Amino acid sequence: MRKITAGLFISIDGVIEDPQDWHFPYFDDDMGAAVGAQLGSADTLLLGRDTYEGFAGAWPEREAAGGEDAVFAKQLGDARKIVVSHQNLTFDWRNSEQLQGDLLEGVAALKAESGATDIAMSGSPSIVRQLLATGLLDELHLFVHPIAVRKGARLFDEGDPIPLRLLSANTFSSGVMHLVYTSADASADAGYDDAKGHLPQEGK
Repeated sequence: MRKITAGLFISIDGVIEDPQDWHFPYFDDDMGAAVGAQLGSADTLLLGRDTYEGFAGAWPEREAAGGEDAVFAKQLGDARKIVVSHQNLTFDWRNSEQLQGDLLEGVAALKAESGATDIAMSGSPSIVRQLLATGLLDELHLFVHPIAVRKGARLFDEGDPIPLRLLSANTFSSGVMHLVYTSADASADAGYDDAKGHLPQEGK
């Protein structure tokens, strides 16, 4: 069974929209290594239409230009890219295809396929939320930036709680925190009477 990992740039106040407007001052070697490990090393990418179109509009040109980012651009180009959309899409970027049928059934089938690496996601928040809620997302990589953007779409919208379990936490020299979560069972019901015993006590 293959794992699915998702990576998102997120502000301290939960904004994920338009990271190109606030993210780049924090991109350093630490983040480059982490993004490369989660996204650039995958042989299969699962992307929403908006994320895919943003990638397809930039990375092929960067690969052709042969600049410092050409190696990473080639890795993305060589990967199998599976796009989730309700529209019928056509593709110019190599190795691209559309996920057919139901999202959750299609993702479950992808996880069951053989492969050399994890299946990686970038952005695509609506898909991330659905996969988290159904336990199909194995790892959620949040790159939490030390900035309050104060406007824009946030990762989690209104709805039922989605319990998570922290797998790892690393702080980069830029102040960005790389937090990796996985799905968790719902916590047991508890209230203040359950919590107050953990407050500081006299003589302790």
